Amino acid sequence: MPQDAIFAPVGALALLTFLVLGFIPATRFRAVSAGQVRADDFKFGESPRVPPNVAVTNRNYMNLLELPMLFYVGGLMYFVAGRVDRTALVLAWTYVGLRAVHSAIHLSYNNVLHRLIVFAISNGVLIAFWSWFFIPKAG
Repeated sequence: MPQDAIFAPVGALALLTFLVLGFIPATRFRAVSAGQVRADDFKFGESPRVPPNVAVTNRNYMNLLELPMLFYVGGLMYFVAGRVDRTALVLAWTYVGLRAVHSAIHLSYNNVLHRLIVFAISNGVLIAFWSWFFIPKAG
């Protein structure tokens, strides 16, 4: 198994993060030009005047920088240790897919229960990803 295969899901999650990052100025500029907020409402992050449909994009971006850091570190661990195998790749792609679904829910209809279910499953997959690394392998 090519060890650098782990970088495809790692890169895909980074791409998702960059895409969501790109939505932040778009939603903020739109809100300012529509008169919903002033530029100063973003001076120290987001003031209470920032509407939820604008704040949610930044919140989703922050979500993509929290627990996914453990995914990035895990991906590097697999690569450096030469432990990338089919199971690790399936877990990695499953995690990335679930994070994409989580973002899609969060940034669209934002049903909290649906989002929570996907978030919880993704965390279970991340735990499995880390656990698989530490299970002794024969050979």
